[in-house]
Amino acid sequence: MSKPFLQRVRLVILTVTVCLFVAIAPAGPTKAQSDSEPVDFSSQIRPIISFKCFSCHGPDESSRKAKLRLDLRDEAIKERKGTRAITATDPDDVMPPPKTGRTLSAADIDLIKRWIQQGAPYTPHWAFVKPERPLLPRVKMRSWPRNAIDSFILAKLEKNGLKPMPQADRYALIRRLALDLTGLPPTPAEVDAFVNDKQPDACERLVDRLLSSPAYGERWARVWLDLARYADSAGYGSDPLRPNVWPWRDWVIHSLNDNLPYDRFTVEQVAGDLLPQDPNSENQDPIIATGFHRNTMTNTEGGTDDEEFRVAAVKDRANTTAQIWMGLTMGCAQCHTHKY
Repeated sequence: MSKPFLQRVRLVILTVTVCLFVAIAPAGPTKAQSDSEPVDFSSQIRPIISFKCFSCHGPDESSRKAKLRLDLRDEAIKERKGTRAITATDPDDVMPPPKTGRTLSAADIDLIKRWIQQGAPYTPHWAFVKPERPLLPRVKMRSWPRNAIDSFILAKLEKNGLKPMPQADRYALIRRLALDLTGLPPTPAEVDAFVNDKQPDACERLVDRLLSSPAYGERWARVWLDLARYADSAGYGSDPLRPNVWPWRDWVIHSLNDNLPYDRFTVEQVAGDLLPQDPNSENQDPIIATGFHRNTMTNTEGGTDDEEFRVAAVKDRANTTAQIWMGLTMGCAQCHTHKY
């Protein structure tokens, strides 16, 4: 495995370990702090207006009221006549109308006010936003972070008036690392070796050993297999099992153990059959990778329409692909124009 990959895994694992032994206690920012903090449209504002406003002021033209559309910023900020507002006291003017049963709470109104005061910025769904490396937050305990991720954890702790707990003992650390990376508890011999290892890089070398174990691919392949619905039966009618998809399962396990780059991991599963193939090569891995698309229900009963269930399989895979790679739930939108 490449050194940069192992370094990234070490950062993640060490941070997960930290997360597991920090103290969590109820606390919240002061009013002054909350007023000065940026309001996030995607996580704080969109859930409010999509649930309480979009039925009358969303993308559906047939149900839109007062020609007001709130899902698009350019439409939402247009100047309009009228006095209907979320802060109105008259039941005939307040929005949403009381009869809808979706009235805004005082906290909702305060959040929307602060968002508007900050310029009412709209942001797209996170799945469509290009990831960018953020700046490290400022922290008071500068000597505590051991990597960049720790800085974000510590900043959140300090924001809530909390401090990290002391590091867990060696017995707890090896158990957590072994279960996280391989899904298996460490053996007594492995525990003794780690506890008695006095070298400063003992934890890093333990991670290297666990990553080199075949159990690493088996443990993390299970997560991917679940997303692709590998364990589902064939479905429909007689509901038989699907005993012939195991070569794809093994491909996933080997890909993780071989540290296959994520872009290649994606391309081969989505379109491995379209990649250039060497007719003289015995390597059929890209073809096997497309077994991802075979994890769908089928119907082989007599009297069925093959085209009907081919279309059903295509829609199922489109839905699953969107969920896995884009973080989107297609739901009704896989067949219909969705309103929300």
